Amino acid sequence: MKIKLDPRTKLYMIFIVSAVVMMSATTPFLWAVRILMTVIPIILLMCNKRYASAIRFLFLYAVALVLTFTCITEDSKGIFMAFLVGYCAIIVQFAPAMITAWYVVKTTKIDEFVSSMQKMHVPDGITISLAVVMRFFPTIKEEYAAISDAMKMRGIRFGGGNAVKMMEFRMIPLLFSCVNIGDELSAAAVTRGLGGKVKRSSIVDLKFKVQDYLLIIAFTAVLAVFIYNKYFMK
Repeated sequence: MKIKLDPRTKLYMIFIVSAVVMMSATTPFLWAVRILMTVIPIILLMCNKRYASAIRFLFLYAVALVLTFTCITEDSKGIFMAFLVGYCAIIVQFAPAMITAWYVVKTTKIDEFVSSMQKMHVPDGITISLAVVMRFFPTIKEEYAAISDAMKMRGIRFGGGNAVKMMEFRMIPLLFSCVNIGDELSAAAVTRGLGGKVKRSSIVDLKFKVQDYLLIIAFTAVLAVFIYNKYFMK
């Protein structure tokens, strides 16, 4: 069942998740709250048929959690264990925010996002910047795939002594593409009326629905419970 959320609800989810990940989980209950908050955007990704992304995030997060609670101890030593500790710390700490942000980017159309920002009376400078960023990374991914296909046709791969050429012939075109794509996306945003003196109209009619209110209440409750149990529970 596809769940369509208002972009304002998605932005609120990012805000709450980012606030929670900035606070460390020190008890099993707080860990359970953080894990629950991480699972929600994964379920939403699956509901929107983003199965590959959901499974990939779930696997990485689950592996990091298992390693954190089973293999990593205060007596862990060595280069490999140091690498493992760093990997688990980064994934466990920042994965919830990354997963939520990925869900927002993958399921939000630019016109819906811009309309929601206007309803919140966000300055056009911030709106244009965020709209360009949301389109920038998916476009870069497509550009890198096209460059990779071109290099494969020329026989330039990691192996065969062509590693240096691989870096030269892929990264330099990608860097130039980044500059051009950024300029083109900025120009497209301005062409569509963003930043003009006249208020921009939109055909998108955004309204909060039942699922929006439920998620807002749920995330607010999770944040309140997390803060209460961390700072006020003795």
